[in-house]
Amino acid sequence: MSSTAVETVGRSRGGRPRGARNSRKGPAAAAVSEARLTMTIPEAGKRYFGLSKNGSYDAAARGEIPTIKIGKKLFVPVRAMEALLDSATATVTAK
Repeated sequence: MSSTAVETVGRSRGGRPRGARNSRKGPAAAAVSEARLTMTIPEAGKRYFGLSKNGSYDAAARGEIPTIKIGKKLFVPVRAMEALLDSATATVTAK
């Protein structure tokens, strides 16, 4: 085997090691992930309430987690979720 063949073994066509992705690193990646406007129902249930996947879907079905439907998928708008929590917090502190 030539030295060129040895160097390319275990690498993808793009020259990156296999399994490597075009992932963003550093502060720019954090800004992109924080700027998400929607999240999945299980993500929202886990993040805001510590719910399981099934518990999150049950809460969304009861209307306790706000959802929007895009095509066949349901998403939780982050702004609506945070507004819901802000109003709940304001109600608790007002009493």
